[in-house]
Amino acid sequence: MKNWWGEVKSRVLKLKSELKKIVDLLLGMRNDKTSDLTDKFLSKLHQGTKASTQEYARELRNRTTEAEQMLWSLLRNRQLKGKKFRRQHPLANYVVDFYCNECKLAIELDGNFHTEVEAKECDKSRTALLNELGMTVLRFWNEEVIKNPEKVLQKISEYLK
Repeated sequence: MKNWWGEVKSRVLKLKSELKKIVDLLLGMRNDKTSDLTDKFLSKLHQGTKASTQEYARELRNRTTEAEQMLWSLLRNRQLKGKKFRRQHPLANYVVDFYCNECKLAIELDGNFHTEVEAKECDKSRTALLNELGMTVLRFWNEEVIKNPEKVLQKISEYLK
């Protein structure tokens, strides 16, 4: 049996090629086509996700990192400026660690895996796609959340409308 990290890495690499196609398509579009695509994705909370992506999000909710648990304890139940956050939320073909639909804010927590070149490229493409769909993406290192959660909450607060 593969370890769960190997499964995550494998899924990221598989989605990378799909993301590249989507980003290339989006970057090639102009005004009216982009707004039509954006409206399509933003009209629903899960924004065009496949059933398999939603199932993957459910799996991720059952195996959270220490940093995710810590940040979730600070965001859940509208504790930050009265905004509702969701954890391991599917968007397009991805699952973001935390998401506030009202503010269109996605929060990603990165561990050591995200220092690898392929992971950095994937993160960059993923962020570009989410930005194209009208979302803001904030990234924090796991260690940053664990060692200085107040600073992380302050940065998140700045983006809440």
